[in-house]
Amino acid sequence: MTQEVKEIFGSALAAKVRTLGPSMTRSMHRVAETVANDPAGCAALTVTGLAERTGTSEATVVRTARLLGYPGYRDLRLALAGLAAQQQSGRAPAITTDIAVDDPIADVVAKLAYDEQQTLADTAAGLDTAQLGAAVAATASARRIDVYGVGASGLVAQDLTQKLLRIGLIAQAHSDPHLAVTNAVQLRSGDVAIAITHSGATGDVIEPLRVAFEHGATTVAITGRPNGAVAQYADHVLTTSTARESELRPAAMSSRTSQLLVVDCLFVGVAQRTYETAAPALAASYEALAHRHRR
Repeated sequence: MTQEVKEIFGSALAAKVRTLGPSMTRSMHRVAETVANDPAGCAALTVTGLAERTGTSEATVVRTARLLGYPGYRDLRLALAGLAAQQQSGRAPAITTDIAVDDPIADVVAKLAYDEQQTLADTAAGLDTAQLGAAVAATASARRIDVYGVGASGLVAQDLTQKLLRIGLIAQAHSDPHLAVTNAVQLRSGDVAIAITHSGATGDVIEPLRVAFEHGATTVAITGRPNGAVAQYADHVLTTSTARESELRPAAMSSRTSQLLVVDCLFVGVAQRTYETAAPALAASYEALAHRHRR
């Protein structure tokens, strides 16, 4: 591994800590800086041991782990152990699954293709078709459909609403949490609210879904963690495949891939149920845009 790669590898977790610093309390920042500066030492500590080392509480350690992107301290500890092992062995760090920083681009293509194929297969195998069917039925007959998502999940939310609009349904995506909540207040029985969150714990997505749920809308959660906080406000839960991410992974690629599959399944099911109106609407949208494709 080159010195340049070592420097990138060693600074990845520290960079994440710097980025998230403004959203941390002082005690959380102590925990984050400690694990970034000594991953090997911290990997050997229990949650109690790390709390004692940093002069904080076990709850603070767990909250810090979650803020850094891990479901709990156990997951952070496993990541730290992997980070320490890679540093000691001199192996190039993993960007995703088994892709290393110094892999040839041809290997990157092959490995990503395999990873995404596996993600799609796992998502299809784990998708509850009864829950999907219920979500399809509610969406197909909805007066209005609101979709919530932020970050990569926000892009998936936009993809779904664009599809629904083209078959004549009233749908809108919300990535701004304030607008999402103010719109959710207007939802009623007969409306549908869909929350997309891989972690199942994204507050900016959970809050509008809760408001929609409390106002009588049918609610759907598309999430990689069906037992996450979002599920308590979801009438129907559609589960996506989960994949462990490494420190240098630039985006939630596998989670986005699995979300898009679920979104496509939901859309096609709705199009089937509303075919008599969906087909003419889709044809009209194609015709309206045809002149742009001939330029």
